[in-house]
Amino acid sequence: MGHKKTKIAEKQLKYLHLKFDLYKPLMARITVEDCIDKFPSRFELVLVASNRARKLYAGENPTVEIDNDKNTVIALREIADETISTEKLKNDLVEEYQTNTFDEDEDLNELEDKVEVNEVEEDNVIINKLEQTHNSENQDTISEQTVSQEVESDTSSDDNKSEEL
Repeated sequence: MGHKKTKIAEKQLKYLHLKFDLYKPLMARITVEDCIDKFPSRFELVLVASNRARKLYAGENPTVEIDNDKNTVIALREIADETISTEKLKNDLVEEYQTNTFDEDEDLNELEDKVEVNEVEEDNVIINKLEQTHNSENQDTISEQTVSQEVESDTSSDDNKSEEL
């Protein structure tokens, strides 16, 4: 009877061992502690790993075997195995959160240059209008002076004529 119980116990143990082996490939097999030595802080590691996982989800090709793992596990395995340099991972993270790219900066510079040119042109137009206005005022003043002089000359000539009479 003891012999039967041991055989049953052995079968149950083999069954449990087999079942455990079936689930083993589904486990993560990697932790944050495996990667912490690659980055100065856990915070930076989490940011970089989550960014890499999002890139994998978006369709980038992994640099390690997938092994039916989720993207976060694949990202951590890539970091632990150093298949992607830490500098590249950091740069990818910066680019992800960067609001302006170099192309946008160049476009902004061009717009600023155009605005400056337009402002200079507007300033020149205003200056020209002011000069024209000033010139016309001068001409009006000259015309007024001329008229005054003519009136005076007419008056004086009238005076001279009346004296002659």
